Amino acid sequence: MTAFTIPGDPKGWARTRSNNGQYFTAPEMRAYQNNIRWLAKAAGIREIDGPVSVAVVAHYRIPASATKARRAAMLALDEMPTKKPDIDNVVKNVLDALNGLAWKDDAQVVSLSVSKVWSDDPRTEIDVERFKQRAVARVAA
Repeated sequence: MTAFTIPGDPKGWARTRSNNGQYFTAPEMRAYQNNIRWLAKAAGIREIDGPVSVAVVAHYRIPASATKARRAAMLALDEMPTKKPDIDNVVKNVLDALNGLAWKDDAQVVSLSVSKVWSDDPRTEIDVERFKQRAVARVAA
């Protein structure tokens, strides 16, 4: 398993922009994804063949306006962040950044665990490992 942390506020995937009919990814988004790749390499990530399991925990900054009681509730997970960026966009950013580094293509990700929590230390924590057959829930038709 390889685990690493992206410091700072979680960032979601920004839509591709266009300029006179040419489409491009914003430079800030490219820089953020390059940072993800650099942090993953520093953590010793290796490309995995076959199915992959990924866990992502996005730690959102507690607003300065939060009262002591609300802050305590946030840290105790009694109140969860329902703010932007959307969790699916945070995950898309991470998975796309790790293409060609942790796996050939993010289609190899067969197990994904994602959470949003409040924190005094905003960051995004990533765990990547080869998928191990565990009790996989099956939905009866």
